[in-house]
Amino acid sequence: MARFAALLSAGLLATAPAAAQQVPHIVSQDGRHALIVDGEPYLMLAAQVNNSSNYPAALPHVWPVMEELNLNTVEVPVAWEQIEPVEGAFDFSFLDTLIAQAREHDVRLVLLWFATWKNTNPQYAPRWVKLDNDRFPRMRRADGDFHYALSPFGEETLAADKRAFVKLMEYLRDHDRQNTVIMVQVQNEPGTYGLARDHSSEANALFAGPVPDALVRQTGKQPGTWTELYGRDAELYFHSWYVARYIDQVAEAGKAVKPLPMYANAALTGSPFEWQDPNSYASGGPANTVVDVYKAAAPHLDLVAPDIYTTDHRKYLGFLDAYDRADNPLMIPETGHTPDYARFFFEAMGRGAIGWSPFGVDHLRFLPSRPITPKLNFEAIRDFSANYELFRPIDRLWARLAFEGKVWGASEPNDPADEHKQVMQLGSHVATASFGTGDWGPTEAKGNDRPKGGVAIARLGPDEYLVAGYFARVEFSMADSEDENLIFDRVEQGHYDEDGNWVFERVWNGDQVDWGLNFTSAPQMLRVKLATYPKR
Repeated sequence: MARFAALLSAGLLATAPAAAQQVPHIVSQDGRHALIVDGEPYLMLAAQVNNSSNYPAALPHVWPVMEELNLNTVEVPVAWEQIEPVEGAFDFSFLDTLIAQAREHDVRLVLLWFATWKNTNPQYAPRWVKLDNDRFPRMRRADGDFHYALSPFGEETLAADKRAFVKLMEYLRDHDRQNTVIMVQVQNEPGTYGLARDHSSEANALFAGPVPDALVRQTGKQPGTWTELYGRDAELYFHSWYVARYIDQVAEAGKAVKPLPMYANAALTGSPFEWQDPNSYASGGPANTVVDVYKAAAPHLDLVAPDIYTTDHRKYLGFLDAYDRADNPLMIPETGHTPDYARFFFEAMGRGAIGWSPFGVDHLRFLPSRPITPKLNFEAIRDFSANYELFRPIDRLWARLAFEGKVWGASEPNDPADEHKQVMQLGSHVATASFGTGDWGPTEAKGNDRPKGGVAIARLGPDEYLVAGYFARVEFSMADSEDENLIFDRVEQGHYDEDGNWVFERVWNGDQVDWGLNFTSAPQMLRVKLATYPKR
């Protein structure tokens, strides 16, 4: 609490009533980060709608699912073709509807700017852009043929994208003074598939030249050419630099109008542990391989963020590691929406993530195996809804504690070679989360019927913790003391009210604590007070 108070006095965080008009922003200190909304740290418990749910007719199908999820933030696309179908003529009627309805449902918004790149493709650019290759050039292959993606060297493309984005930010400045929109994504999964870099004459000339000084410094190299400095990754680094520079200029222009936090999201490689040919993934985007490039090339982006679509426990944590940096706030703007993904929410919370969001939960995406039906399937999102039910009452509290470095989390492994346990070092204490141990008794952890367990812990005081989770057991031990025995002083089950006050419900004791704290499918929040007594 002292550190938080110090930030208040230093002016890093706002105080009421000025906070009501303060533009959301990100603060960083000691390698930790917080998204500040209305003058306080804010945790985005979010969900992203499907790509084509960005029209007024789709919204009645969106809101029931968002309410069921217990979330506080919705991520919604805004397409360039949607707001500027004719060059110079802008239409913000969808935003009028979206923002008004978001306020009615008491949620905040993150807008996703689908423009030059959307999953590397220009399909969301207006037809007057994507059908005019002379004015808005596409990338060239080595043989001179066109590639599908627009070139980051297209000066007219950049100028037109910037103008449209500035108009979007002007709209938010003039029509969203209460900051319903708290963040903006600039482009969507940029880069290119099947071609590591542009081979236009301009690109070839720059590729033969020196690496920009900012990237040389960021990557700890000596001056030289792209090939000399980066070898087999030269084309990847080159393309990433120029795509990032393009995105940064769009973000810079928008921030000059309204300085909301801005980020770029990444389509990832197949593994965070092994080198892969840049022709095999979205070369040029902020993938886990080039976070340093984006940090050097795009200073007007507050962060780069991973879209994580793997349920492999080791890989998921490896991708989190790549983006969980002192110079980069951790945020997961997209992750899968099948039940096995829900447990990773706890891992992200334990790392102090400013937000987490499953993708495509509004049931308006057609797939041959999952056609649109008029009946909403709330059962499919039950695990995500349960997580947010736990955290919605403490979203501000958790964000503050995360910024102070007082949170930990664990998610159930699914590798047969792993123990079904995760250990969290809490300083003077150790917490061990085990999965598949049954309701009580000293049962060996064998894993649940499917990977679904998760635990989150926050320190409230020297010997006091807030503990929550699902399908897991939590046991505490001393970190290094050999002279003391650890016991539960008091374990309270309760909840936080709307004003952030703890409301006591009952004390856990006896069977409830003899073998650790057992979390089932019931949403349970515990305040745990630990104590010691001498061994002799």
